Amino acid sequence: MKKIVTLLGSVALVSVGIVLTIPSITSALDNKAEVKHHIYEVSNHLTKHTAFIKREKIEIDYSLVDPRDNSIVMELNSLRNESEEYETQVRKLVRELAQKYDQPMIPIKRNDKGEILAGQSRVVLDESELITRLLQKPTLFGKNIELPLAEEAPNITTESIQGIENYVISSYKTSFNPNVKGRTTNIALSAAQINDIVLGPGDRFYFNTIVGNATKDKGYQLAPVIINKQYSEDYGGGVCQTSSTLYNAVDQAGLKILELHHHSKEVGYVPLGRDATIAYGGKDFKFMNNKDYPVLIRTIIDQQTGTLEVQVRAGVQEVASN
Repeated sequence: MKKIVTLLGSVALVSVGIVLTIPSITSALDNKAEVKHHIYEVSNHLTKHTAFIKREKIEIDYSLVDPRDNSIVMELNSLRNESEEYETQVRKLVRELAQKYDQPMIPIKRNDKGEILAGQSRVVLDESELITRLLQKPTLFGKNIELPLAEEAPNITTESIQGIENYVISSYKTSFNPNVKGRTTNIALSAAQINDIVLGPGDRFYFNTIVGNATKDKGYQLAPVIINKQYSEDYGGGVCQTSSTLYNAVDQAGLKILELHHHSKEVGYVPLGRDATIAYGGKDFKFMNNKDYPVLIRTIIDQQTGTLEVQVRAGVQEVASN
């Protein structure tokens, strides 16, 4: 036994690029505690190095790409695993991306000369699909992950709206007190915003997006509003009469209602349950043109007698053929 130990002398330990030298075991036999401590240190070091190598194998650079122009949205250097912590981070990232990319459609509008004013495409990020893509284990280094974006441009051409004013599909009229100047002004301003909006087949109308926030700097005035079943005053009071009149006209035309809310108290300008309340940043009135022909929204307001009429128009030929 002593001969074998003597021959060992000093031992060079080589593993995965690590060289460790153990002092002479012959002399170390006199101090067993020192030998055990030295062996423990070597073993611990090798364990950590092995773990580092395993981690390197699954740590990959990712590039999120916008498929519309192949631009890199961001680069991710993430440890791919199935832990709850990682999934939570993915879901948070996807929510942030949705807030950045999602945008409602702004329909085409015609000006006084009949010219088309450009709208805005509707863009939606498929959050569940992106989460799935990010949680999948990649097979290649430097993998590009495309954002699953759906984009819909307003479905209108100059040719498709020829004669769009010729036929009134539906019409709805409400009355207001013209002597209440602030409210009258607010109805007139909001009615002007939705006048001459053109919706092609499949196009969407979001009231809050088109009319916007009824603020003082836009000319809106203080007028009575209903908040939590109570009457109070706020800028834009009366705008809900515009949205309610519009709702009844588009519902009568058979367009598809996407979002609708009612007031917490009965209003006097439409029958019970036929109102459409809105609150910028919250409750909205949304609908879609589910016809296979374009329609035009036309508003007619008389501030002297106190009436607001909303019409839905289309070309006679398109209506007759459907």
